Amino acid sequence: METSFVELKRKETVNLLDGKRLGRVCDVVFTWPEGKVQGIVVPGGKGFRWGKADLFIDLRCIKKIGIDVILVEIKSAPKADKKRGKWEDAPSPPPPPPFDRRDYGEYE
Repeated sequence: METSFVELKRKETVNLLDGKRLGRVCDVVFTWPEGKVQGIVVPGGKGFRWGKADLFIDLRCIKKIGIDVILVEIKSAPKADKKRGKWEDAPSPPPPPPFDRRDYGEYE
């Protein structure tokens, strides 16, 4: 299935484990020059976003991309600390599997 960034930006992201809406996709992360997609980024909070970190969702955590929603499975999404108003660090997903990098030294 092919989709464009414009189409992804229109879709709401929902966590399957707790049913919470995480927001709409604001960025896509990929490697360069290979062009492999690493994951998506959703905003860290609602309203004014000063001081709130965005949430990276690894490609392996995305379970289904539907017509109007993206279903993800994140064990613990960041929660706001009521005393400080800051986001707690959520455990990051496991690192992606290693891949062979090309040596571009011969082109210099």
